[in-house]
Amino acid sequence: MISQRETMSFKFEKLIVWQKAVDLSDKVDALTKKFPKEEVYILTSQLKRAADSVSLNIAEGSTGQTNPEFRKFLGYALRSDIEVVACLYLAKRREYISEEEFNEIYSFCEEVLVMINALRNSLK
Repeated sequence: MISQRETMSFKFEKLIVWQKAVDLSDKVDALTKKFPKEEVYILTSQLKRAADSVSLNIAEGSTGQTNPEFRKFLGYALRSDIEVVACLYLAKRREYISEEEFNEIYSFCEEVLVMINALRNSLK
């Protein structure tokens, strides 16, 4: 979990969806530690970058941007979240993760997706 500072300087730090996205990155990082070494520059890297991109795009779009610009970055975050799910399918097919691990991260991705969409819709 993210440690909370008493005063937060950036708008994104206050967003629950950003905090959840960082939690997603942590979960993916822990999950990929057990992937085979030959995947380190392939699926491991792709999955970790996709997970990190969710929170990074939320942060980048939130500060000093117009609502339409923020919506665009939330769209990028949404696509990165979906990319995480696609990578999970590959990891499961290759038997790097169990069904239980797949379901846990998949559900987390669904939750993040709903939150991103809700925030996007509030910016119309």
